Amino acid sequence: MPIQFCDDSNQIDIPALQNLFNLTAFWAQGRTEAGLKTAIANSNPVITVWEGERLIGFSRATSDCVYRATIWDVVIHPEYQGVGLGSTLVETMLAHPRLIGVERVYLMTTYQQNFYQQIGFQDNPTTTMVMYNNKGLVNQFNDQCDEATTKQVETFQGTSPQ
Repeated sequence: MPIQFCDDSNQIDIPALQNLFNLTAFWAQGRTEAGLKTAIANSNPVITVWEGERLIGFSRATSDCVYRATIWDVVIHPEYQGVGLGSTLVETMLAHPRLIGVERVYLMTTYQQNFYQQIGFQDNPTTTMVMYNNKGLVNQFNDQCDEATTKQVETFQGTSPQ
């Protein structure tokens, strides 16, 4: 059966994606359907890899389309690793119109530095920083976010520049 790459995020079977993450990515264990749907909705491009109806690969990116982009969540089913699908998936992402002209493309990896170096990525230890959000505060913020955002938008819409 032929392998196909797809950039239609509406075609993604979320439970199949959860299974793919649970099988291949220690760093993505236990991601929820709601979380995956939100991540996908806020990413473009989202590229999936299929053998027939079987989801065998996934990646997504975020970008301002000019200066910076970040590739996230590159996974290939273990049965299909080692035959070039991962490289092709990343190269497909890099060739996407939203990423092709971006000045710098970032990604994070724990153990796959050699894989990404073969594609052209370089170590960049001096510019990466991280902030771990306290989950309790994040959940509290998310609960209040819609209400606060609505109030801010209403306030903003009520004022106009003179």
